[in-house]
Amino acid sequence: MPVSDRLKFTAQTVDGQSFSGESLAGKKVVLWFWAPWCPKCRAEAPRVAAAARAATGKVTFVGVAAQDALPAMQKFITDYKVSGFTHLADLDAAIWTRFGVTQQPAYAFISPDGKVDVVKQQLSESALTDRVTALTAA
Repeated sequence: MPVSDRLKFTAQTVDGQSFSGESLAGKKVVLWFWAPWCPKCRAEAPRVAAAARAATGKVTFVGVAAQDALPAMQKFITDYKVSGFTHLADLDAAIWTRFGVTQQPAYAFISPDGKVDVVKQQLSESALTDRVTALTAA
């Protein structure tokens, strides 16, 4: 199966593990781009956590944190209870750049065929649910 060029990256997770973007190829994926100090990210964290829980086994959620240091990222994950899925420490914003993300929060919805739909704005609970549901049906 061909791998989208956007998934040809390696990164460290917030908890220090190595992560390959290529491991997401062929899967239904939601990338959530966030920053620890961002009020909108804090507000939507419970919605993202709930959507990830609801889609367990169907859609892979991955957080992509940037614009801050590792301890702030770790504290955000704990404080906002989003530890149910993997978070990448995009300390140099290389993954953000790869997906054309210039502000947070943002999302990339990736279908198994490699099609990527980037949304550069905060999503309401219903909008996030609708997009995840559409991805699940893909």
